[in-house]
Amino acid sequence: MWSEFTGFRLVNGSTACEGRVEIHVLGTWGSLCASHWDLLDAHVLCRHLDCGFAESIPRGGPFGRGTGPVWRDSFHCDGTEAHLGQCPVTALGASPCSHENNAAVICSAGSASLRLVGGGSRCDGRVEIFQHGTWGRVLDDQWDMQEASVVCRQLRCGEAETAYNPPKPQRGTGPVGLRGVRCAGHEANLTLCNTSLPESVLAAGIAEDVGVVCWGSRQVRLVNGPGRCAGRVEIYYQGSWGTICDDSWDLPDATVVCHQLGCGGAVKAVGSAHFGEGSGQIWLDAVNCSGAEAALWDCPAGSWGQHDCGHKEDAGVDCSEFMALRLENSDGCSGRLQVFYNGTWGSVCSNSMTLKTVSLACKELGCGDRGILETRLPYGRASGPGWLDRVECGERNSSFWQCPSAPWDPQSCDDLRDEAHITCTVTCLNMFLCT
Repeated sequence: MWSEFTGFRLVNGSTACEGRVEIHVLGTWGSLCASHWDLLDAHVLCRHLDCGFAESIPRGGPFGRGTGPVWRDSFHCDGTEAHLGQCPVTALGASPCSHENNAAVICSAGSASLRLVGGGSRCDGRVEIFQHGTWGRVLDDQWDMQEASVVCRQLRCGEAETAYNPPKPQRGTGPVGLRGVRCAGHEANLTLCNTSLPESVLAAGIAEDVGVVCWGSRQVRLVNGPGRCAGRVEIYYQGSWGTICDDSWDLPDATVVCHQLGCGGAVKAVGSAHFGEGSGQIWLDAVNCSGAEAALWDCPAGSWGQHDCGHKEDAGVDCSEFMALRLENSDGCSGRLQVFYNGTWGSVCSNSMTLKTVSLACKELGCGDRGILETRLPYGRASGPGWLDRVECGERNSSFWQCPSAPWDPQSCDDLRDEAHITCTVTCLNMFLCT
């Protein structure tokens, strides 16, 4: 868990499983800004609090105003983490946030009597049911789409795509919670189906573990890139990850991916396995998004798994929220500190910069964990954007990207004297290798 977060809670709700999200940081409880709060983050928090899954993330402050600080940290969960502290976190460049925009969630709480285990998301995997204080396996000999539809509906995972019996390596070994079930398909809960089958029916077949793949299991990710918001596009579908063919792949397609991942807009759509060749399935070809779709699979495209491509044609994207650091005119680990944002390198201003900020920049650059801010700088106007000002890293921050700052602004500093130039101190363990 990130060292700066020592607790999470929901306050001002009618139960312990709904309310305004609060985070405990260095002895202080504060609200979380809702700007980048989404259902995947909320699912992780609900699970961590033993409150099932997230049913909704209401906006508009339904659980009242907080009184402490408002943390601007953005969590980037994929929904499978055990707690929020396992999710990547950024705060750099975030806009100011008030108590009118606090994050909130309503968790499923008591309706979390089912779960799916062993899949790649919370919406696919082997079915387990919670009864008498323990999780148990569900076994059946005629498991089909009617039963799968009820499971997916109960878990708020959309329509059922597949009903299956897991292969032997994926079968459960624990207690059996339910043996034999027959659904019509319209029930709201699996326990409302016929679960009292006669012994003659149960004895007639071989009951096995059961699993489902729901529509809500579909995911998108970027892999093999230099950061969270750049890389090869991969889709999770029918229980496995696959790539996208670059035929007709363009900026509107990339825009949908970037928006879906909370990575801003698209700067570049790339093909020809720019981020390396993937493996396994090529799920989609001839994707033709308008750019306004909510998810990549909402775009017109060929049928799933139908293509005439090889992995040398895997598609990728660069999104505007991809960030990186470098030292320009660097002699080893000394130079002008620059940040890559919105497809462009720009300066980091030195206002309010402390040694803690410098040390985290050095750490991110692989230049040790200490450094100094150079002050004898030339006069004149800066060239290129000055992206960031007032980067103020504190004791709670373990990464440069988690440090609060002024919002992104290409005119943050326009005088050369305001640009941050740093010299990092690389710890040398062998005096003969040091110069």
